[in-house]
Order: sequence, then C-alpha cells, then structure tokens
Amino acid sequence: MTLHINLSERGMAATPPFSPAPPSGLSTRMILSLRVFNMGLFGDKIKVKKRRGGPYAYIEAKGPYDKIPFDEYMRKLTTWAKESRAGIRGGPFVIYASDPKVTAPSDLLTKVAIPIGKAVPPSGGTLVDTLPDMEVASMDHNAPAEEYDRSYAELAKWIGDNGYQMFGPPIEIYTAKPKVKDGKTIIYSEIQFPVKKI
Repeated sequence: MTLHINLSERGMAATPPFSPAPPSGLSTRMILSLRVFNMGLFGDKIKVKKRRGGPYAYIEAKGPYDKIPFDEYMRKLTTWAKESRAGIRGGPFVIYASDPKVTAPSDLLTKVAIPIGKAVPPSGGTLVDTLPDMEVASMDHNAPAEEYDRSYAELAKWIGDNGYQMFGPPIEIYTAKPKVKDGKTIIYSEIQFPVKKI
C-alpha cells in the first residue's frame, strides 16, 4: 500500500530548516540495510557522533518542499542504481541545501538521495557526489509529521547549549516506512546536523 502524506499539516514556518515527508515507496531491503546507530532515550535522545562518509546518488529538486515528487525520485534513483551497478548500501536520505528562513520557497534546493556502493558517472538526471566523514548532532524523530518543527527546534537548541555550532546543511535519514496511528501520520527518521565544537 502506498501512503501519501499531506505536507500542508506541517506549515512553512520551520526554524531551523525542516523536511518534507519521506518517500512512501521504501523497499524492505532498503529499510533493513539502513546503517544508523541507536539513539537511546532522553537525555541520550540527542548525541554527537561520527558519521561515515561515502558516495551517494541524488536528484536535485528546486522549489517548495511539498511539491517535491519523492516517490517518483526514489523510483528513479533505485532504477538508476541497479542499471549503473552502483549498488545501494543503505536507506534513503535528504539533504536540505537551503535555509527556508532566508530563501524563497521557489528557490529552495533539496537533494533526494541514496547511499551507493561505489561512485559511478552520473547519467539521466541522476547526479553523484561524496559525503565526507563528519561529526553530527543526531536526533530521532519518531512522531507525527506536524511535530517536525519541534524536533528541529529542540536539536538546534541542544547544539547551541552544548557548545557546538552547525557546520553544514541538515541531513534527514528515513529509518522506516511511515504509519498512520490514531489518524496521524507517524514519520520515522533521524535528523542530523553537521557540527563543530566552538
């Protein structure tokens, strides 16, 4: 069953940047192969950890978050990875390259991505890049879609309160398929901000 998420529930007044809903068509293989660390409970809810880098394939979208065709992009990426023999080495993620506080919705840049086993030449609208190893402040968001703003605000506050500075765009990793509980769409994701110690 395909689950479509109404992004209008989330509004556009996020601080810091927030993400749209994950693609609904995640395969079981992609979910099971996702490589993320367990986060623990609050106060271990937010942690700083090393994030291993590596190549990834992505499609760049320009415009409002709620207009990005995630399911379509994920189908294209998985087909491309198979045909190019790049392989898929984990679950899907998104990089939010623009700050919505200072960028017009029509100019927002978003990278819808999958980690791949090896770097291969880009083709057919699919681009390839490499994430470096980095230190990230990380937090699980296993909550209704409309609570994303709160999760991002909590993570941003923790970063400032604990002597860190954001050092790059946020990354959001989707760790499971969304579910509907009590009429609300529950999103399972891990929010990561690259950080450095001040």
